[in-house]
Amino acid sequence: MLFIRPIYFYFYDMILFRIVAAFTLIFTSTLSTAQDIQPAKVKAMMEKVADWQIEHFEELYSGYKEPHHPLAWTNAALYVGMVKWAALANDDKYYNWLKDIGESHDWKLHYRKYHADDHAVGQMYVQLYRKYQEEKMIAPTKEQFDFILANPAKTPLTWVYPDHLDRWNWCDALFMSPPVWAKLYNITGDQKYLDFMMAEFKATTAFLFDKKEKLYYRDERFKTKLDNGTKVFWARGNGWVFAGLANILVELNPKSKEYKYFLKIYKKMAAKLIKIQTTPGHWAMSLLGQKFYPTPETSGTSFFTYGLAWGINNGILNKDKYLPAVEKGWSAISSHVSDEGMLGFVQPIGAAPGKAWADKTEVYGTGAFLSAGTEVYKLVLEH
Repeated sequence: MLFIRPIYFYFYDMILFRIVAAFTLIFTSTLSTAQDIQPAKVKAMMEKVADWQIEHFEELYSGYKEPHHPLAWTNAALYVGMVKWAALANDDKYYNWLKDIGESHDWKLHYRKYHADDHAVGQMYVQLYRKYQEEKMIAPTKEQFDFILANPAKTPLTWVYPDHLDRWNWCDALFMSPPVWAKLYNITGDQKYLDFMMAEFKATTAFLFDKKEKLYYRDERFKTKLDNGTKVFWARGNGWVFAGLANILVELNPKSKEYKYFLKIYKKMAAKLIKIQTTPGHWAMSLLGQKFYPTPETSGTSFFTYGLAWGINNGILNKDKYLPAVEKGWSAISSHVSDEGMLGFVQPIGAAPGKAWADKTEVYGTGAFLSAGTEVYKLVLEH
């Protein structure tokens, strides 16, 4: 007598097969990713991206009528990554390129005295000072920051007040200015720089950090805003913060109360980030709205990859837990580098989730990519 299985067994077998196939795909994909990320390949990719960006430095308009000013935040974010790459490459041509920018502008910050964006180039100046020990490289930054200390902005953080951008009331600012203050504190040993930075950073965090979601609102306009029913946490905005935290922590004494303050925020964000990373490896432009923003975006993803890899390299994050996220993140961003070396899918200048395209780039995206690459290289070198 022929035995005929009930039809629900066939459905069960089909579902089981798909589950096994899915897990097999994920496992083999992860294994392949780990094998593909080799130190030599990472370094070669970074060199290609850095060289392409330098070659095309003055050609990128991003829809603006004029190129970005060399001291603007856009380029300053590039320099943050480029100086990391220069140290890794151990090639004077990158250092000389950066030095020429500083020399041609008398080592001054950009034009707005209080605005965090215009402080960002100071990060590069300090790093070059550390290498060359030329006081002129940091003298204008110290002078301007000393003026701010003597004449601090007193504007409330809310956006309705004039000159509200004199304070760090948007989360991007936490990448731009605080690391400069931390670096000045480190090289001078003067507590006043650290105290100011701590007070302002705490004020911004109290204003913009969502304790439940462990993420920062871009600014107060988004604190009550929903996008397709989800809270709006901009990927690059939180990328600015997360990378900024790493750049601050490296300047502080791990035993200090200031270090412990920043470490606590960093760990909370790191734990959240690995929970919301997409399957392909990038982070959605609206971090909690993945299905509404499926387009990959490389600037935010680069900053997150950098911050997570930095945490593993410095013994802060558990490698077994966080390494897969770094591998997926690096594979995602490196897959969007053209044969010539252009990093694609960089969201244009903005303040909220938006759009990105394969053939569109921006200098700050390159800077984030180079920052990520330096830490990924160190990580896979030891892995």
